[in-house]
Amino acid sequence: MAKKKTETVFKCTECGYSQPRWLGRCPSCGSWNTLEECIIDPNSTTAAFTGNAATEKIKPVPLSSVVAQENSRIVSGIDEFDRVLGGGAMKRSAILIGGEPGIGKSTLMIQTCAAIHKVTSGKILYISGEESAGQIKSRADRLGLDVSSIEILCTMRLEDIKDALISVNPVFVIIDSIQTVYSVEAGVVPGTVNQLKYCANELIGWVKERDSVLVMSAHVTKEGTIAGPKSLEHMVDTVISFERNDDEVRFLRAAKNRFGSINELGIFAMTEKGLEGVGDPSLMFITKRTGKPPAGIANTCVFEGSRSFLVEIQALTVPAKSSISRVYSDKIDSSRVARVAAVLEKRTKLRFSDQDIYINVAGGVKLSESSIDAALAAALYSARTDVSISEGSVILGELSLAGEIRPIPRVKQRVKTSKDLGFGRVFAPEKESGVVQITSISQGIKEIFGA
Repeated sequence: MAKKKTETVFKCTECGYSQPRWLGRCPSCGSWNTLEECIIDPNSTTAAFTGNAATEKIKPVPLSSVVAQENSRIVSGIDEFDRVLGGGAMKRSAILIGGEPGIGKSTLMIQTCAAIHKVTSGKILYISGEESAGQIKSRADRLGLDVSSIEILCTMRLEDIKDALISVNPVFVIIDSIQTVYSVEAGVVPGTVNQLKYCANELIGWVKERDSVLVMSAHVTKEGTIAGPKSLEHMVDTVISFERNDDEVRFLRAAKNRFGSINELGIFAMTEKGLEGVGDPSLMFITKRTGKPPAGIANTCVFEGSRSFLVEIQALTVPAKSSISRVYSDKIDSSRVARVAAVLEKRTKLRFSDQDIYINVAGGVKLSESSIDAALAAALYSARTDVSISEGSVILGELSLAGEIRPIPRVKQRVKTSKDLGFGRVFAPEKESGVVQITSISQGIKEIFGA
């Protein structure tokens, strides 16, 4: 649909009177020098929400005169969600959360609304284009949530959403989901590229002018990416992916965050009472065993944002079923596994080129830190030789192509976390109290497995 042309008018800042030419004195209220140049833009987002198409012409201002936003976060009360957002949701921001069907996006949204009710006196608006009000209320009752301050609107029309935003003026808005919203200005079929860009732009334009937070849930494709144009992710301030492993564990991770780190990881467990934050992830990612651990198991300590926890790397090697060996690993990058195996083969004379390699991480968390290299190498060596690593061992270090084990950041915190959880033997490249220093993979293998 073709856009309407914009026009320029002069509007009185005292009474709102406007006319096409500038005058020194307003004919309506009699005030002097109050007529300011404005534009009439029928396509303006602000005009759509205020009903006034005459808006003041935007002019540049010195950056030094701009007041920085302080204490402008809304803390939801759900610690894992706030952690991923960088300490809470920033006012005047738009958040996009994507996840596969049935992962718990709607559960997280209604729990967040109920939690925010306890920390703010403003109104909360929940807009659903997928479920009825009765279905949402049933979920809230099943989870035992207080929904007394939540306004519910079940519609897919953007025009109805605009009216609700103007009348309610909420401090927190949920759109579940953005792919269901459509506007007659962009057609009548929801989910198209034009619909997503137009509707999202209108809603983001609204929240940018108010001390509110907009959260939009989104569908994902079979590849796990958010459905729709990539520009949708550029338009919002924060993009969060909601993932899960084969169990009832959910991972919340920011792929983009203008107001915080993207390294934080939120961990939830799906229970009868909904999503519950996991305070100590090590209890989920370390297997408690009695007796000697099996071969191919190595423990290491990783950082996700500001939090450290232990994880268990599991390795299995079997003779290759064909002339070409393969690496099967989805929790650790396959190229990293192949590189570590190649360094092991070069430096320890232990052959991996004729083996199929299987790698897993207990609990299903994905690892990308370089500090896991030494533990991965130890797990591969243990699996290949069928010799177990001593119980209570934690292995830290980055492995170079020359076979050196290089230092890693924040080793003191990693050692402390390991000791606090009862792991008495820590192998690391740094000289620290209670740490067995390993500087090369060949020397590390001797220290870990014995001469």
